[in-house]
Amino acid sequence: MDVKEAIHTRRAYRSLEPVEITEELVRDMAESARLTCSCFNNQPWRFVFVYDPEVLKELHAAMSKGNEWVQAASMIIAVFSKKDLDCAIKRREYYLFDTGLATAFIILRATELGLVAHPIAGFKEDAVKEILDIPEEMQVITLVIVGKQAESIGPLLTEKQAGWERERPERLPLEEFAYANRFAPR
Repeated sequence: MDVKEAIHTRRAYRSLEPVEITEELVRDMAESARLTCSCFNNQPWRFVFVYDPEVLKELHAAMSKGNEWVQAASMIIAVFSKKDLDCAIKRREYYLFDTGLATAFIILRATELGLVAHPIAGFKEDAVKEILDIPEEMQVITLVIVGKQAESIGPLLTEKQAGWERERPERLPLEEFAYANRFAPR
């Protein structure tokens, strides 16, 4: 699978079935992040790859309402950083951008390997930090939910989420976000 195919294949599926998570798989995905570009090569990203069933169960309690489907995950990747780990040039703070790039590389690699890697925002940050021993000064930016796409719709999905499983949610037309030479909204 080439990069373009991985981009087109990647979906934020919520209906998951178990997949074996090995140390080799974790290292493979982490290596994808390690090779990501960053401001002055600061590499501000930090990840905790959680695949121990007991720790996963603890993390389930940190999910927001509507994310019950996460219980089917084989792995949850906590993505975190802090401003001091990266460039701050005037008002531009790069740590979020650079960490997002590294996370995208992990997601594309997971897609290439036939996995679902679904980033979410619906979690209680303080609880995640406590469960995973992430220092208070760090910001948990996202959790990436990893599993294998199930053949049937998961029972913990809402009606709206089930609809997104069947058909990719509509994307904005290019004209609404991509401009040539100058910003010129219509």
